[in-house]
Amino acid sequence: MKQRDDWHLTDALEYEHGRGDPFAAAVRATRMPMVITNPGLDDNPIVFCNEAFQELTGYSREEIVGRNCRFLQGPDTDMSEVALVREAISRGHDIAVDLLNYRKDGSTFWNALYLSPVRDKDGIVRFFFASQLDVTERIEAHQTVNDQKALVEREVERRTADLQAALEAKTILLHEVDHRVKNNLTMIGSLLRLQVRTIDDPEIMAKLDSMLERVDALAIVHRQLYQSKDITRFDIGSFATSLVTDVVGSSGRTNIDLRLDARPLFVAAAHASALGLILNEIVTNALKHAFSDERPGYLHLSVEADETRGVIKICDDGPGLPSTKRTKSIGMALITRLARQAHAQAVWSNNTPGTCVTITFPRSEFST
Repeated sequence: MKQRDDWHLTDALEYEHGRGDPFAAAVRATRMPMVITNPGLDDNPIVFCNEAFQELTGYSREEIVGRNCRFLQGPDTDMSEVALVREAISRGHDIAVDLLNYRKDGSTFWNALYLSPVRDKDGIVRFFFASQLDVTERIEAHQTVNDQKALVEREVERRTADLQAALEAKTILLHEVDHRVKNNLTMIGSLLRLQVRTIDDPEIMAKLDSMLERVDALAIVHRQLYQSKDITRFDIGSFATSLVTDVVGSSGRTNIDLRLDARPLFVAAAHASALGLILNEIVTNALKHAFSDERPGYLHLSVEADETRGVIKICDDGPGLPSTKRTKSIGMALITRLARQAHAQAVWSNNTPGTCVTITFPRSEFST
């Protein structure tokens, strides 16, 4: 049965083309739910609703006309969105919002509301034109996506917490290992020192002293690893500075000028022991050969990095080493082997006077 009413806009808007009221006819005929409200009447009531709106809400025309649109609101309607609609009406502006509305039977639907003012030739708002669209499926699909996203985020947080706990446990374990290794190396050093005191052969004593120096260097490496918060990296720059200072200091040599130019340079913790032994060999060899017979001089340490490599360089101003010693020295053979183990390269060169040993790392072997 066709809807009959006396609502029209032609007179108010001075529509002068054609016969009848084509705007009103179009609103009546469209399948989109629509209402017209009159702000000139008390409480801005609905003065027209089309059949599509009646079908959407379940209310009859007689139950709709004369009422404010708020009758579609319910307990779960977002009042902050309603306030935006109210403000747009008071200002005579258009607005688009999604509102949770209620049908006559109490069921809910998400209403994509578009409200716009209709003005006369003097700019006075005569009516408000409101179109509705049931977007429940879109909103529910969006909510489902949000729920799934929240579920995934909670699972990620849980897994992250588990991984963090596992990492902390691993860190504690590795720190405990480093601590025990350091203590064991310290004990080994003490035992070797006791043994040295019982030996009268100078050559054997010298060899044991060299072994003690290597044990001490390893103990320092593990002490620094134990004190570090990052179990994956080792600051070879800080270690080199401490090692050179300690070795020269423990020798009692006050006439050696230390020139330290070492920046922090982090290498993989797996290479820490090998690099620690390499540096120890270089520094102790310098003390034995470059500054023998209590001669004064300088020892220069530099640690730096560029875009492709890390570089550790130790130079002295001693007499240099003969080529035969370079090939036969146990210390040099040890340095060469340890360098390969740490994916590094050791190169000896003349310092004119003196000797330089340069240790280089490919960029992949260290991090800044």
